Order: sequence, then C-alpha cells, then structure tokens
Amino acid sequence: MGIQGLAGFVEERGVFFTELQVRDTKLVIDGSSLYHRLCFASAVDFRHGGDYGPFTAAVRDFFGSLRACRVAPFVVLDGGRGADDRKLPTMRGRAAERLRAAHGLSRGDGGCLVPLLTREAFVQALGRLGVPFVQCFAEADREIAGLANRWGCPVLSLDSDFCVFDLAAGYCPLTHFQWQSVCAGEGAQGCYVPARCFSAEKFCRHFSHLNKSLLPLFAVMNGNDYIDRAALEAFFSKVRLTGGGAVGKGRKHAHLQGLLNWLSQFAGPTEAVDNVLKYLKKHQRDEIRELLCTSMEDYTPSDVNLEDFFQNGKYECEAARKADLPQWVLSALAKGKLAPFISDALILRSTFLHVQVENMQRPSAHSTALPIRQVIYGLLLRVSQNIEAASPSKQTNELPVVCEFDRLQKTLKKTFVQAASQPTDICDYHFPLDKLMEVPMSCRQMLLLETLGVKMSFLECIPSHLQLPVAVTCYWIFCSEPKVKLHQLKALLLMMVSGELHRITSDPDLTVLCAEDDTIAYNEFLKWKEKKLQNKDFDLDAAHSFCQWQCCLQMGLYLNQLLCTPLSEPDLSRLYSGTLVHRLYQELKSTPSVENLFSLSPKMIQLYQVLLNTVESTVSPEFIQKMTKTKSESCKKKASNKKKKATRCVIPETQHLCNVNRFASLEVDD
Repeated sequence: MGIQGLAGFVEERGVFFTELQVRDTKLVIDGSSLYHRLCFASAVDFRHGGDYGPFTAAVRDFFGSLRACRVAPFVVLDGGRGADDRKLPTMRGRAAERLRAAHGLSRGDGGCLVPLLTREAFVQALGRLGVPFVQCFAEADREIAGLANRWGCPVLSLDSDFCVFDLAAGYCPLTHFQWQSVCAGEGAQGCYVPARCFSAEKFCRHFSHLNKSLLPLFAVMNGNDYIDRAALEAFFSKVRLTGGGAVGKGRKHAHLQGLLNWLSQFAGPTEAVDNVLKYLKKHQRDEIRELLCTSMEDYTPSDVNLEDFFQNGKYECEAARKADLPQWVLSALAKGKLAPFISDALILRSTFLHVQVENMQRPSAHSTALPIRQVIYGLLLRVSQNIEAASPSKQTNELPVVCEFDRLQKTLKKTFVQAASQPTDICDYHFPLDKLMEVPMSCRQMLLLETLGVKMSFLECIPSHLQLPVAVTCYWIFCSEPKVKLHQLKALLLMMVSGELHRITSDPDLTVLCAEDDTIAYNEFLKWKEKKLQNKDFDLDAAHSFCQWQCCLQMGLYLNQLLCTPLSEPDLSRLYSGTLVHRLYQELKSTPSVENLFSLSPKMIQLYQVLLNTVESTVSPEFIQKMTKTKSESCKKKASNKKKKATRCVIPETQHLCNVNRFASLEVDD
C-alpha cells in the first residue's frame, strides 16, 4: 500500500520526525520494502538481469548491523493478492510501470528494475541467516501494525501507509535508518543504529490539532492502493481546499495540505464522512459511505496473532480459513516455502509475470516457461476423480484456465492459459493437491523431471544443489526461441562453476574441502573480473535468452517447491550473476580460451566438463559434435548451400512437455 504523495510531503517538511537510537529492541520489518531498498542500494547495473550475490551480501550486512546493536528482527512479507483481489487495478498499473522501465533500460536509458528472482534470493538469505520471517496470506500492512503494537516496538518500512496506522512505538522509514553507520554509543548501553521515527502526534498538531482518528479518512480520500481519488471527484470539484503556500511538489502537496486543513474542523471520522457526502448526489451517498468506511478499516491493526506464529509456527487468519486450502499449503505459504504466485493461481486463477530487460520485439521471455506453468496450474486446480465420478451428467472434460498478465511487445496484456492435464503414467499416482506430500518422493521427482524433459540418471553425477539448474538449462535449450547459442550455454555453465568455486573458498564450513589450487584459481578469477571489458556493447538478444533462462528457473523452483522439493534448491546468490554471464558470453565469442578460466583448479575443470557432458548427453548424443564445427567449416557449408539454410535439430531422449519449438537446437555465433 501507499498514500499518493504523502512520503514526499512528509520528507519535505522534516518537522514530523523524532531522532531515535535503535538498540536492545524487537523490530518488525516490512520485508517487501526492505528487499526493494537493499536491491536498489546494492545494484550497480539493472540491464543485465540481476546480481544476486551482492544483493545477498547487503542483506547479510544489514542483519549483521542489527545483531551488533542487539536488535531482534522479525520480517513480515506480503503474500498473494487475496480472495477479494481489491488491488488488481493497482497491480496492473505497477506492472505497466515496470514494463516502461524495462523498455527504457533495454534501449540504454537509466532507471531501476527489480530483477526477477530478487524475492526468492531474499527469502533464501533470511533462511540461511536464521532471521525469523512470515509470509502473510495477503497484504501484510495490518499484520505488521498488529504485531508491532503487541510488542510495543517500532515498524521499519518504506510505506507511507504506516504514517496513518496508530502505532505504539512509531514508524521508522528505511530512508532514515542508518544501518551502515552504526554508532558506538556511550557507557554500558552499547552501539545503536541512528534512525528517525515519524510522529503522528507532531503531524496532527501541525494541522490545527487534527484528531488522529481522522488520518485513515485522509489517506482514503487522498487515494491509496485500494481507492482511486476519482471516486470523490464531485467532492473535490465543489470544495475549495486551501494549500497554504505549499512548495516543492506544488499542486500535489497543496492538495494534501488543503485536505488536512479541511478535515481538522471535524471532531472525528463520522462527522467528516457526513460532510463529505453532502457534496455528492443522493443516489451516490450510500455507495460512497460504504466505500470510505470499508477502506478506513484497512488502517486498523489486524487481530492475526503473528506472535503465535513466531513462537509456535502456527499462522491462522480468517481469509486463509475461508479460502479452504489444504493445511500443508497454508503452512508452506506462511513459512515462505511456496511463493505468492502459487496462492494467486490457486485462489484467483490469475497471475502476474514480471517483465525483465528483454527484447520487446520478441515474445515475452516467460513464454518459454509456459509448459512448466501449465503443469503447476494442473497440480493446483485439478478436479479430483471422485468429483468427476459423482457428476456423470457433466459431459465437459475442459481443463481449468488461468488468466496470466504478461507483456505483448510493449503493452501489458492478459492471456488465458489452459492447465496441463495430469499425467497418468507416473507411478499410477494422480497427484491430488491435498495429498501431494503423501505421494512418494521418487514419483514427485519423476513428474518434475518429466516436465523438464530430463532423466534422473543423467543428473546423478551432478552435485545435488546444481541438479535443478542443470535440468532447467536442458529445458531452456529445448524450448527457447530464438535458439540458444553454444557460447550462451558455456557462459551459463562457467558462471555456475564460478559460484561453486566461491562457495568452497568462502564458506567456513567447507574449508576442509578447499585445496590450495582452488584458492589460487579463485584469486585469478577475481583478477580477470577486475579487467576492463573491451566490448561494452549490450547484446539485447543475448539478454533476452538469459531472461528466458531465469523465467525457466523461476518456474522450475516453484514446481519443485510445490512438489515438496524432490530436488535440492540451489543457492541463487551463487548461481546467477547477470553482469558475469554477459561478460563471459562476450569474451567467449572473441577469446575462446576464456573457457579455461578455472584451469588452475582440477576440481573446477572436472565440474565444468561434467556439466557440459550432462547437457550434451541429455539434449542429444551428438550435441557437442554438431555444435562445435569450426568457422571455416561453417563457411564452406554456407558456400555450398547458398539457397538452403542449414538447421540443426536436437531431439531429446525423453518425451518433452514443451509444445512450442519442442526440439530447438543450439547455434554457434558466426
């Protein structure tokens, strides 16, 4: 949520804050605000698709500062859109904004865009750091306010809605939370994080001692994520709101100040609402009254007992009960083991697919992962055999449909996608959602790998935490359009190897496994990274291909989670770096010897070869031979076939579920 223009209005004046030394306290943190803030602060590049390592390091440093000041953090994340889907217009507006930002970045303009897997990387980091967190069933604001008031501690966020909630210990904006400048403190009290806390009392005093209970009405009338100010157009056209010489943002801030001044004449919200309705036509009044009163309730702290979740692992709320979902699904959602994407598909049959910096002239990068999503939808929305048997009169065998919001070139469009039918030949199980955890792990694993077009026997020589990324890479090769290029594949595999080398050289628990040549190889790799790249051109088609890989990985992760992780979940912070994979791709084209980047470490050479061989054997036995023809051989072939365009088909050994471009091949760059 967020109140239009309020954050800038409050910041511009600066008199509504009190100085705060944050130490020896609990702190309720708005997780969505925090990961956005840390993502933008840690990123130096937004064009190449995300560097999850530096982002995760920023998350680790942030919570390290809190620990040094004896602050106990409790992170609360937003869930799905909720059964009422009241925020749909706002979600569509934000998706359109992201699309504009992505298009600008693809053309070389400035701007910021949260990389696709940032939220997943954040949740993983919280788990590794042991930071307590909960994922709410829907919007988290009210539950954040309820928990903070229960504990009498501040809220840390970047959401202007918390200026309106009645918070016992106040709201600390992340912009004024100086976690990178921890102060030593005096005497026995110890160090603290300098911060500023918004004071609703100071704010109300400034506007003719406005009654604090009127702040929710002010927020609703001004417009937030749930109500558009246009609903009160008749009121604003008839009432003269005096702004009192506002500066800076001009008219927008003058409107805020005028509305606050107008509200200050009333004793409470009931009287104020009655006076608003006087300016509306009689037939509109009941509807607008209900709209205002319902929307004001959004600023009442929730009675959901998050303390019970953090103490006993139990998350209960009325909306979740009404949704009538299997208990294991509710529990997995609350623990962040299933993404909000899953609850939106299950409850609303509607999902948003987040845009990346891709080639806007091509189909959305998410189209490559469509068959995986269809399997997810099939698992979530499958009608049980019993219900079908009980209703023989129903002649229709139509599969459920999900509405997806995705881009079509530079426009946000919705598409209706049919769920995949359940496979009948895997272990003779029907994979009902309520009993999915009871299905043998081997069968769940078989369904996952069948979807990705890979056999487990091909993955057994791969380290367990890289099996899912390698399977996804094979799927990506099968389904990508345009075709994946060999240098793109090698760049991805080298990037995975670099993450593995970083893991064994930096993880204190793995020092026993780290040989001296691994350390030398990693130091040489760091020196190579520091060298200036000769060709700094941005390859939009390569970016599009790597975006497709991230889309496939995201849906591979979600399907793996839904099937209760039959494969280990990879560490995203060490798996993907957009700037690194782009650089490797560029240099492989001009300097093939870059493939020997880790030659000083026999262990890493072997890992790279195993990864490459696994992809080769999975995609087709002749894969490498077909793809590694020399340039001169290619030129000769072109000369002898001027009118005939050569195509190289790769036929996987496993029947694959990708319906579009099923057997796409790899190309070598000319």
